[in-house]
Amino acid sequence: MTLQLVTLYLLGINIITLAAYGIDKWKARHHQWRISEVVLLFLAFIGGAMGAFLGMRLFHHKTQHWKFRILVPLLLILQIAALVYCRS
Repeated sequence: MTLQLVTLYLLGINIITLAAYGIDKWKARHHQWRISEVVLLFLAFIGGAMGAFLGMRLFHHKTQHWKFRILVPLLLILQIAALVYCRS
């Protein structure tokens, strides 16, 4: 049961994070109100690092910002390591 909840949470937060990156890119192109960098990084921090990484690659968004180029892959590695550790 717990593994199912964690899996559902991670799936949901990564979908939300990927969508947030896509929406922010769209808003940037249309000169509209943007999602703050703090929110985008927070979504990655709380489990959405894979969605953030995919969003950076798919939408070519935030790829020139050092905070994102360093923190998102680092968070992804840490989250994968935590999953592997918890599974063993």
